[in-house]
Amino acid sequence: MSTFERYLTLWVALCIVAGIALGHIMPGLFQAIGAAEIAKVNLPVAVLIWLMVIPMLLKIDFATLGEVGRHWRGIGVTLFVNWAVKPFSMALLGWLFIGWLFRPLLPADQIDSYIAGLIILAAAPCTAMVFVWSNLTKGEPHFTLSQVALNDAIMVVAFAPIVGLLLGLSAITVPWGTLVLSVVLYIVIPVIIAQVMRRRLLATGGQAALERVLGTLGPVSLVALLATLVLLFGFQGEQIIAQPLIIVLLAVPILIQVYFNAGLAYLLNRVAGEQHCVAGPSALIGASNFFELAVAAAISLFGFHSGAALATVVGVLIEVPVMLSVVWIVNRSQGWYERGGKTLAAAEARR
Repeated sequence: MSTFERYLTLWVALCIVAGIALGHIMPGLFQAIGAAEIAKVNLPVAVLIWLMVIPMLLKIDFATLGEVGRHWRGIGVTLFVNWAVKPFSMALLGWLFIGWLFRPLLPADQIDSYIAGLIILAAAPCTAMVFVWSNLTKGEPHFTLSQVALNDAIMVVAFAPIVGLLLGLSAITVPWGTLVLSVVLYIVIPVIIAQVMRRRLLATGGQAALERVLGTLGPVSLVALLATLVLLFGFQGEQIIAQPLIIVLLAVPILIQVYFNAGLAYLLNRVAGEQHCVAGPSALIGASNFFELAVAAAISLFGFHSGAALATVVGVLIEVPVMLSVVWIVNRSQGWYERGGKTLAAAEARR
């Protein structure tokens, strides 16, 4: 890792502080930036996400995408964690912490709304930011892309029924415009841009030209991540300052479910004998959230000033620092992980 990447946690912390401070000092500016949206998808944030993911997508050779089938174990683990474990574990944690342990410390009329927001957050797997996390763990890019695409397809049909079941609603209004536009903005357009650039670079300068561009764009991706943080925290600066205790209490079940689901996916991949370059992004996809959709769904269902909307915003606030800690754990534990893989390979060879 470069010196800049090595101290990324420090830069993230500084950006969080800067975002909160700027949002408090210049609320009008951030309100204007926040208003630049279509179907509740913020366009400045979308552009920054392009700058984050396009350098990662440049590495992907679609001609070899079909080979991802050999990582079927990792795909199965991620789907299991995302859709069979994560929403239900969050519902349990929400009831345990918000509905019981922390109930005396929270506004009584918002308890159910807070739990609903946590469930909505957990039911939407990450779509864009996971490319950054996968890149930081040297994850298999074809696996990451195919897994994200598969999650998007499942989300279209499964998000509403799962949230409706866990919230006990007979019907739920899903912001389909937000969902479709988010997939187009965060996946389809960056993929097209990256593949056009890749083909032109390879046609004009070969692999050497591609590597030079990748080396140049690498820092751009991380700078865009930090700029996104400043914006997101600037948008919510007033709420963070006004309700610090509620923010902390809502963060507890989110933190637990992130580490639980990431650890579960990581361990299941190790037991299944998957490579570390697949287990890393699998754990990260299993733990992170599609917070743009979650925030939009919470606002459309319960209102902008509801406890549900605030709960999803807390997910945004802690997403990057927590996911960076998961990246650190995945990278530091690679030796341990691969020793287990060698043991499994030896056992299979003896059979």
